[in-house]
Amino acid sequence: MPHSAEDKKRATTRLRRIRGQVDALERAVEAGTECAPILQQLAALRGAVNGLMAEILDGHLREEFTQVATDPKIRRQHQQSIDEVIALVRSYLK
Repeated sequence: MPHSAEDKKRATTRLRRIRGQVDALERAVEAGTECAPILQQLAALRGAVNGLMAEILDGHLREEFTQVATDPKIRRQHQQSIDEVIALVRSYLK
């Protein structure tokens, strides 16, 4: 769950964009649009959802694991580990 006002606004904006993509996809299916454009819209929708998931996961990991460390050295180590995990997850979600 995004906690800061900025993170909430960014997540809400992404969700509205995703809702618009879903609505457009529904209209395309109802209109009998060819498969290729529908598949392209589905891929875009999947990318949007994956991007939102990665962003929320990024915030969650950073909040959970950097706050437990009071030592700045350990905090930096946690930060580096989180960066590596997020990079891996983002590459998997592409």
